[in-house]
Amino acid sequence: MSVKKIFLPQDQMPTRWYNPMPDLPTPMAPPLNPETMEPLTPDMLSPIFPDSLIAQEMSTDRFIDIPQEVLDVYKIWRPSPLVRADRLEKAIGAKCKIFYKDESVSPAGSHKPNTSVPQAYYNKMEGVTRLATETGAGQWGTALSFACAQYGMECVVYMVKVSYEQKPYRKMIINTYGGTIHASPSEQTRTGREMLAKDPDCKGSLGLAISEAVEDAATHDDTKYALGSVLNHVIIHQTITGLEVQKQLAMIGEKATHLVGCVGGGSNFGGLVLPFLPQKLEGDPVRFIAVEPKACPTLTRGEYRYDFGDMARLTPLVKMHTLGHDFMPAPIHAGGLRYHGDAPIVCNIVNEGLCEPVAYFQTECFEAAKLFMQTEGFLPAPETSHAIKGAIEAARTAGPDDVIVFLYSGHGMLDLASYDAFNQGLLTNFELPQRDIEEALKACPVVK
Repeated sequence: MSVKKIFLPQDQMPTRWYNPMPDLPTPMAPPLNPETMEPLTPDMLSPIFPDSLIAQEMSTDRFIDIPQEVLDVYKIWRPSPLVRADRLEKAIGAKCKIFYKDESVSPAGSHKPNTSVPQAYYNKMEGVTRLATETGAGQWGTALSFACAQYGMECVVYMVKVSYEQKPYRKMIINTYGGTIHASPSEQTRTGREMLAKDPDCKGSLGLAISEAVEDAATHDDTKYALGSVLNHVIIHQTITGLEVQKQLAMIGEKATHLVGCVGGGSNFGGLVLPFLPQKLEGDPVRFIAVEPKACPTLTRGEYRYDFGDMARLTPLVKMHTLGHDFMPAPIHAGGLRYHGDAPIVCNIVNEGLCEPVAYFQTECFEAAKLFMQTEGFLPAPETSHAIKGAIEAARTAGPDDVIVFLYSGHGMLDLASYDAFNQGLLTNFELPQRDIEEALKACPVVK
């Protein structure tokens, strides 16, 4: 009889994060100061980030020790289980084995506390009392409010308005953790007020919410900014998932041949696959499959170039696949995947041909989520449904010796309205027209 769940003993939980920077075959393009077009220096980031996170952002150390105080909070839910999706295998007639790394067991119900906890900790150690952030579907905002509660800090969240309206229970949870939440665009910032004056019915975007959070942090002396994806230090914190998967597969004598994750900003996907990068570079044919929505096809159709990370151009310029910082995505229910750019580390390995990006319609992903729920019993987040769809498609051509692992990035218990719309046949598929991409890219700066 096969084992259904593989539990890593808590005393074997990784005590170091993996930093992929030294192992990338092509060095990362440096972030640039948009005014001078010169590489960013650490002091330029100090108004919004603590020194310890800036150091991680630019670190060339292959491994970074996890502070004991962070490990103590991690132990609330980590290590998370690796689960055999044998009932899903049977339903689709798969010849291979399918496993999922279950990150929904965290207090916030997703992978996001893997980075929210250390970010809150490092800020607390440097005397910061308040953190500002954005959130798409609400998973990151929930995770940061949880983390701030652990360290007695104030948390303010700017949530993309369309998701704020679709997912009212996120506000209740964030408030109960002690956080404050605003629908973005909001009246709280100059950026938000200007957008509302231009478009009172604006449903928001992650780029816009980032602008509001960065502005909030820059205009309050007691506040720093916390980002839930994209940046190097966020990806580094998330590698605990892939590091655990390596140990769990070794426990049962299995080896991954396919690693699959959904991609919005790239943190959960990068956290799963990047610990496997050294062996891939050594010739292991393991496949990295990144799944995104056709409505926001950053990796599959965006240009690889320098762009701002936010709509108001408050961030440095980073080289990444982008649809243009002015891009306003369609209001699909996978709110966490509606970002115009992606993590530079993930974009780097995509550009090197080490990662395979694919895109699907939201109804295809909801169908996959429904099948997963009917077979495995659990309701996935709309974002996670993209990883499930990717895993199912990979299984169609996989052989009996193949092992597919996908990252189950979060549960969908606060996304019931989206499932109700799906069950009623009310969901609309959006495929981004090429002319919209070309128009949005016109605003990108030209970097020679």
